[in-house]
Amino acid sequence: MRAAAIFTDCMVLQREKPITVWGDGKDGRRVTVTLAGYSASDTVRNGAWRVTLPPMPAASGLTMTIRSGAVVRTFRDIAVGEVWLCGGQSNMEFEIRNEKNGKALLESLRPECGVRFYAVPKQRSFDGDFDRNERKSCWAAASAENAAAWSAVGLYYALELAQCLGVTVGLIGCNWGGTSASAWVSRDVLEQDPLLLPYLDDYAKATAGKTEAELNAAFDDYAAKQEAYWTKRIQLSEAHPEMTEAEKEAVLGPDYYPGPMGPKNEQRPCGLYETMLQRVCPYTLRGFLFYQGESDCFRASAYAHLLTGLITCWRRDWNDPALPFLNVQLPGYRDPDFPESEGWAELRQAQYAVFRNLRNTGLAVILDCGDPDDIHPADKAPVGHRLALQALHTVYHKLPACRANAPAYRAGYVSGKSVTVLIGGADEGFVLTGEPEGFALAGADGIFHPARAQFGRGQITLSADGVAAPVTVSYAWENNPSAHVFGTNGLPLAPFKNKIAAR
Repeated sequence: MRAAAIFTDCMVLQREKPITVWGDGKDGRRVTVTLAGYSASDTVRNGAWRVTLPPMPAASGLTMTIRSGAVVRTFRDIAVGEVWLCGGQSNMEFEIRNEKNGKALLESLRPECGVRFYAVPKQRSFDGDFDRNERKSCWAAASAENAAAWSAVGLYYALELAQCLGVTVGLIGCNWGGTSASAWVSRDVLEQDPLLLPYLDDYAKATAGKTEAELNAAFDDYAAKQEAYWTKRIQLSEAHPEMTEAEKEAVLGPDYYPGPMGPKNEQRPCGLYETMLQRVCPYTLRGFLFYQGESDCFRASAYAHLLTGLITCWRRDWNDPALPFLNVQLPGYRDPDFPESEGWAELRQAQYAVFRNLRNTGLAVILDCGDPDDIHPADKAPVGHRLALQALHTVYHKLPACRANAPAYRAGYVSGKSVTVLIGGADEGFVLTGEPEGFALAGADGIFHPARAQFGRGQITLSADGVAAPVTVSYAWENNPSAHVFGTNGLPLAPFKNKIAAR
């Protein structure tokens, strides 16, 4: 008899919600779980068991026992508090030791700060080492030694939440750099939407005519070459810290990433949903944090469907259609792979549309937090803080919307040659940190012209030379826009592009 791998010493259980505990064992065996004076039992069927304990208030120093006949498993130093899953790709995975102020933060961490972390093992497929690797991971309390590889965004978020709520906050790190959202959803999400079928079609074309053994062998060969490449790259960086990325590539050549597609590639559709997300489902939690989208900019027109499908899928799997989902809108970046594309702008618009259309979602707008030349901005403190603002408003109801939400487009109307845009969350007006660049108007021809802006309380009036009859208005509609317009709450105006109607 065993509990799922995520149940370890030092774990954080979700307060004020029924607590699900599950695991595996031999059919017919009776399993009893006891925690804080409560017990629940189940009989193993088809190799699995699951029990539900009643909701509990915040607590610490608890012990859980799982008993099946003479077999007893005991977990100690358990806290009951708030649990959040940190999903996405590299900017969520970005480790605190590499963060702008990460070294100082690590040195200040103590277990009493009230943050704990569980890292879901990064596994591509269910190979022979899967179970052994999964059992290596465990919950840990924040300290300089334990937290170095934790998500920087997640840690900043959790520290603020723990301080505001006065309870232990547990984070479940479930992310992988470079991955599309299509890797984190069930197959039916992609199959049932024509706009998402290309993700499956691409995989089918890439693997056509090859056996599983051939695909796996090709990936193993790639993995060995990639490991050798990065060993040399690290050595070169240590020997010549002054070298730029271009100079390193000139010496070593390009790396082999992302490798051949196949059952072992972490970017395969639905793969990490099976090998990572499902391994911690349905661990009782308060909600999800998500920072992703960079790898889907090439298919931005479908991203609203993909993100909606992901949120719906995760909520379905946790059997809670209202489970909070707090998302990070992409910042600016000068994408060298698609210099003429507007993919990042389109994807931000998709992220905002999902936020507006799905209940119990939040959106951290970080337009001012990007690095034009680095897809991984090193300062993650503002990202964690803005996610915390979303949680404190949307989930915990401790902040009003005017303090938590970035100002955003609400409506617009044409009056003669000008356009008045109504902005939600700007009733107190705006704060400008420079020239208000990025506003544009287009007529029926679809050609955008830079617009002049006049600011009032909750509205912006725009006009542009060469646009006598405005049809469409936009702001910050490019991959790497400037951010000079803020609300009085310090949050940047969210980018937008909308058609408008004559008044």
